[in-house]
Parts: sequence; C-alpha cells; structure tokens
Amino acid sequence: MTTSLALNSCHLLFLLCVLVASSLPKAFSHADPDRGLAKRQVSTPPPLVVFQVQDPIIIPTTNGNQSGCVETQLLMDHEFAFSYGKPFIGNYVPPACDFNRVIMNFTVTSKGRQFDRLGLMYLGDIEVFRTSTAEPTSNGIVWTYIKEMDQYEPLWKTEQKIIFDLGNLIDSTYTAPFDTLLTATFFTVRNTKPAADQILPISARRSADNGPSAFSLPDEIASVAYRIPQNTERAVVTLSACGQATEEFWYTNVPSSEVNTFADQVGLLYGYSPYREVELLIDGQIAGAFVPPTVIFTGGIVPGLWRPLVGLDAFDLTETEIDVTPWLPLLCDGASHTFEIRVAGLDDNGNGKASLSDSVGPSWIVTGKIFLFLGPQGSVTSGTPPRIDVGQPEISIISQLTTNSTGANESLEYAMSYDRLISVSSTIKTSNGTTFPAFWKQNFRFTNTNNISSQGFAQTTNQVTKGTDSSSSGYTNDYELHLTVTSTFSTTPRNTISIYGTVSRDVITFAHVGPSIFPSPLQQFAPGPPNPRNLYLYARPGRPDPYPLIIPPTFPIFKGRYQWAGQAGGASYFSSPNQSTSTGDTSQVFQLKGLQSRDGTDGGTELYETWVAARNGSVAIQSEALLGKAIRAQGAGNALGREGAGAGAAVQAQVARTSVREILGRGPGEARRSLVGTGGERLVSE
Repeated sequence: MTTSLALNSCHLLFLLCVLVASSLPKAFSHADPDRGLAKRQVSTPPPLVVFQVQDPIIIPTTNGNQSGCVETQLLMDHEFAFSYGKPFIGNYVPPACDFNRVIMNFTVTSKGRQFDRLGLMYLGDIEVFRTSTAEPTSNGIVWTYIKEMDQYEPLWKTEQKIIFDLGNLIDSTYTAPFDTLLTATFFTVRNTKPAADQILPISARRSADNGPSAFSLPDEIASVAYRIPQNTERAVVTLSACGQATEEFWYTNVPSSEVNTFADQVGLLYGYSPYREVELLIDGQIAGAFVPPTVIFTGGIVPGLWRPLVGLDAFDLTETEIDVTPWLPLLCDGASHTFEIRVAGLDDNGNGKASLSDSVGPSWIVTGKIFLFLGPQGSVTSGTPPRIDVGQPEISIISQLTTNSTGANESLEYAMSYDRLISVSSTIKTSNGTTFPAFWKQNFRFTNTNNISSQGFAQTTNQVTKGTDSSSSGYTNDYELHLTVTSTFSTTPRNTISIYGTVSRDVITFAHVGPSIFPSPLQQFAPGPPNPRNLYLYARPGRPDPYPLIIPPTFPIFKGRYQWAGQAGGASYFSSPNQSTSTGDTSQVFQLKGLQSRDGTDGGTELYETWVAARNGSVAIQSEALLGKAIRAQGAGNALGREGAGAGAAVQAQVARTSVREILGRGPGEARRSLVGTGGERLVSE
C-alpha cells in the first residue's frame, strides 16, 4: 500500500477546496442557458443542469482524422411515468460497419416532484448499465451522462433486446416523470485492448418474458449454472450490487444486538452491523469478495447536497471484477458449475463476538457477468485443481451505551474492524502446451465507527476500506475508500422537519495496473491517431462541446493509473405543511495520473484534474487542467438559481404516520416499500 503521506497531501488539497467553497458569496448571477437545450421563452427559467464529475471520455472526431466506422443509433426515447413493473423494451441491430469502441449518451429531463430512482439497462439478460436519477425541481432539471461500453463488444456485434428498467410512480404527490433519450455511437480507434469472446449473465434471465433480470436479495437465490466452453483460457467475473430499502444506508446500521436501543424513542433500528460483504461463490466455494461501494443517491443524507453536483458514481454505479482464471481446470471439465452472488452482514452476540450472517435486510439488487476469452476451437484447457485459501476473517466489534439522568438510553457508540484474505491458485495448461501459474489474491481491511446520540436523532459515521486485488494476468488494484457522514434530524407536533448533514468521501486508486475488463481512462491519452482527439469533460455541465486534445509525440505509454475523487459538503433541509427548502454547499476534486511504474513510485504524470464548488443549485467555481496545463478557471458561473426541495409535500404526506428516521431510510419502523428489480426509492405514498 502507498504511504500515508500521499493520502495526507490529498486531504490537505481537498480541505483547501472546501474552505474556498465555504467562503463563496451567497448568490450568483445567472449564466447563459445551455446551447444544447431547446430554445425557450425568455420568461421561462432554465432547467437546473445536474452533473457528475468523472474522467474524460474520447468521442469521435469530425475532422476526418478518424478511421473506420462512425455511426450513432437511437436506442431509446421514452418517458418513465408510472413505470413500476413496466420497463422499456426495444430492439438493437448492429451497424453495418466494423467498430471497436462504443459510447452511450443518456440524457434525462424531469420537472415536478419526485425522488431518486434506480435504473438498470440490459442487453438481453445481461446488465450493462446501472444508474440513478436526480431529484427534479419545480423548474425542471436536465442531465447527460456518457459511458464507455466497448467491454460489451461481443453483445454489440449481434442483435439484442434492450430492456431499460426505471421504476417510477406518478400520483397526486409524485408528479414528475423522467423523459429519457439514449443513444449509442460506434466508431474505431487504434490501440484498443482485446475484448472478451463471450459474456454470460449471472442474473435471473427474465428477458424472454420482457422482464428485468436483477436478483433481489435476500428474497431470491442469486445463482446460475453453466457448462463453460472447454477452450476458455481466461475468465473474469464482474459483480454489481447496491442496497435499497432498509439496506440503502447499510454503513449506518447497528449491531443486531443493539436494534432495540432507542425503541422507546424512535423505534427499531436496522441491524446486521455496518459491514457488508458481496461474495462470489463457484460450486459453493468462495472465489472472491469485496466491500460494496457506498453510493449516496441524490435524495440521500440531505437533498441540498446534490444540486447540481451529484454524489460520486450516482449516475454510473461501479462494478467490481474478480479473476476466476485459476478455476479453469475445474470449469473446463465439460460439467455444469454454479456461480452464486451472496451479500452478508454480521451477526453478533452482544459480547464482542461476531460472524458473517447468512442473510441481510431487504433489499440488495445484484447481477453479475462472466467474461470468457477463448482459445482455438476444439481445444481443451486443463491443469491442476484450484487451491483455495480462505481463512476465517478477523472480526472485532464493540459497543458502549450511555444513559441520561432519567435512566433512558441517550447514546450508542460502536466500532468494528474486519480483515479478510482470499487466495485461489492453480496451474493452467492451454491448447498450445503452454503451462503457467494462475492466481487471484485479495486482502482488505474495513473499519467503521458510529455514534448515535440525542436518543437516536443524531448520528456520526466514519468508515475506511483499504485493499489490494491482484491476479496472474498482471492486474493490480490498490485502493482506499473513506467516508464520513454526520446527520441530525427532528420533527415537531406541528409536522415540521429539520435535517442537517455533512458528507466527506474519498475514493482513491493508488495503482490500477494491468488488464482490466473495464475501459481505462488511459486509453484517451495513448499515443497515436486520432490526434488531435475530442474529449468529453464531465466537469462542464450543459456544455457538451468536446475539447480537442493533442498528444505530444514523445508522450509515454503508461502501465497504470492513479485516480482520486474527493467530495465534501454540508446541507440543511426544512419542511413545514406549507413549504420546504434545502440549501447546501458541495465541493469535489478529481485527479487522474498516468503511472510508468507498476507501484506508482514514479509519482505519475498529470493527465486530468478538476475541482468544482457548488452552492444552493449553482456552480460557483470550477477549474480544469489537461496534461498539467490549465484549460479553464472561472469564478461565478452557471448560476442556475435556488430551488426549494421538491420532496417536501411527499415528506409531509408521511410525517404524520411514521418517524423521521424511517422517512430518511435510517430506520426504525416497518421496512419501506421498495421498487426492487425495477428501481429504488426513498419514500413512497401508499
């Protein structure tokens, strides 16, 4: 792992960004509306342009410096209104030309009152895109997200059924549909990595009935069985998992022995501890595991945090890959083998002892994919059986309860740590007689502390996940994730609600090296044509114009990357029977460097860096740099006005019959209705 010095310097830089943002003036002048939006009457306020900061993406050039195919297809033009259980169904036909790169453009508009929803896109039974929506305002919102999709090249080469599942509700309280436009652009660039030959779904496989194929845990068993082609020479599994309903804020949950701590004040709390582990099992044996990313949707913690800058990965929920090549001597035997996804928490006895649980609360939405790289037709991969070294995890969990002068429970503090080592190895013999050792290794450490005070109405969470994944393919991912969340909330007999919260997150990849299933942002900076090339920069909300980048002829070819996304902010929310408002400040830093050494000791070459400061629905300060050179620095800009929280009436519809912790998805009480399998939501008016 990289020394703490690098991490400390990251935090110092990020703290400076937050301090600058906190000193911004309270209001800013309006900027010109986005040129790409339709013309509007002068008196009509422009919609709020919402965005997620991400690494740059290359898009086709228009100056003739582009080889091969360039074609754009419309995949979906659809309004998701009352769409619970009613996914979009479409058909895809490949373009009549050769291509090796695919980018999707997903543009959404919405106006009215609505909450964040979960959306999943499938090609047949295979999930290829998981996203969530922003919460609209009375004046409307619009956002665009562009995603690289060339890892699914074998799917794009054949006709497919498109299923896009975005469960939404429309009634007197929830008034906003989501108008969506989805396109795919196919083109050709040089120096692309080999794509998989075949992709198999780990899903419920409901596309034949026009249904979405995600599993919902713990209600279903997320298991499939396949006879893997015997000529497979490399195999990688990717897993996608996110918590909904009682599991959306799993990192704030309490040990199961403490769920009744504030039963007299706020009711039952959600249990199974603040630890979650997503596991891949092959024939019932652990093949890999990971702590799921902590996704905060746009209604999470406080809505005012996420306008116009949404949380990390909110528009593109990340997946995790597990190399199962060491299993090939077993998988290529011609027999059927099972692949299963599980999600576990912790069961504890109240005396400091805990073990992995057999279940968790509802609901976890999970799918997976098996990427197969094949050898010559008719060949058979063989070797030694996989050696699986998975010891018992090291778990520590403690809690302390404090009572007040009346004897009532006042605060609960609990802390835990979890250490995990996984190793699978074998010897592979391919069709040409080549023999090589294959391995997949993981080690990660998870720590979490929570303090629930004020009899359940205030909570502080601190969480750190550190780990390294590596495989015999040369792939290494050395990462560190930090999360701090504070929140206080209250209600009054007059049905008013007050919420205040802060969030600080860091997602740091110290060294991501070697062949990954997912597209690498380093592809955009590889030497060779096209040059100049067009880059789409996410930190330019409402400005889709590409930025022309010229790669110097002496530019190095990188072995890996360093990447850091840091975000911090604070917001408040107030709701009464007559009005609701939410205000907040959020800042984000994004940094991408190319590494010429596998361990990152060369310090890296600066490729792209941006930081954004937003306040009350306005982008106040932005700066960007490409290849170490500033390309933009602005003060007040894109000031899109201050919006009241569109969710206020829906909150009021429930405050009379439930608790504020339940409204916020933090427990207690009965589990909220969840649009699992077709989307997720925070509040529902039954």
